[in-house]
Amino acid sequence: MNTYLGPHSATLWLVFTAGVLLFLILDVILLHKKSHEPSMKEALIESALWISLGLGFNVWVYFNLGHDLGMEFLTGYLVEKSLSIDNLFIILLVFNSLKIPKMYQHRVLFWGVFGAIVMRAALIMVGVKLINEFHWILYVFGGILVFSGYKLLFDKEHDVDIAKHWSVKLLKKFVPVTYHFHGDRFLAKEGGVLMATPMMAALVLVEATDLIFAVDSIPAVFAVTKDPFIAFSSNIMAVMGLRALYFVLATSVGKLRYLKPGLAVILFYIGVKMLLLDVFNIPSHFSLMIIVGILATAGIGSWYADRNDEKAS
Repeated sequence: MNTYLGPHSATLWLVFTAGVLLFLILDVILLHKKSHEPSMKEALIESALWISLGLGFNVWVYFNLGHDLGMEFLTGYLVEKSLSIDNLFIILLVFNSLKIPKMYQHRVLFWGVFGAIVMRAALIMVGVKLINEFHWILYVFGGILVFSGYKLLFDKEHDVDIAKHWSVKLLKKFVPVTYHFHGDRFLAKEGGVLMATPMMAALVLVEATDLIFAVDSIPAVFAVTKDPFIAFSSNIMAVMGLRALYFVLATSVGKLRYLKPGLAVILFYIGVKMLLLDVFNIPSHFSLMIIVGILATAGIGSWYADRNDEKAS
């Protein structure tokens, strides 16, 4: 068995990766050939298509790779999707701080997601290698998740200082940054000098925030499955729909008041699950029920609290 590919053939990996690239290309050609601000209806339809694609692939995994792997894929998909929603808070802040026009935001998100796919693939391969060679690394991952859950639950919100962010400082070392937009271009010449536009600064910040969030999501997926292909495919399928989901939630993400506590509980649970792996192995279907229950409770609780606030006002 190949350490990186797991028990599955290289053909499966190649076909899946080619399919991902094909859908990303079709997304650009058919849905976003021209820069425009997506309507809520368009964002909802596109988000539904990406979710249907992910769940459809889950069905294929369930019937072709086994019921257990199918459950693990769905659990990993839900965990990554829920963590990605939290990432939207930071992306929204970045776009607002840099005043990125809504008609150009999808271009930043597209390349941000493409970079995230490459980054997640590399990190998952490293994670597989570490787990195979150093079993104790699972306890490190579990500790990271428990700490991340605690931090998410009790830390106060802090605004991101765009000008002082390490990723923007790094960008300035390679190319000057202008505060003027040149359409949806990432690089443009001003006075004969090639400069990075606010679009490039936004892209760098989106990639940097995804790297930070990957510190949680990569260990989390290994708490759900040890199969490299399931870890990779569930992660990627969840990330691919992030762009459409952003436009759905951008105007209402502030109403999800119990999302962060819910995510904190999920991180804490899967962290403890990983720490207890050698003592008691919690079945995948049980973990799936717990995660769905936490997300449902957070969503319904947020809706109910928001409805009561509207009645009181």
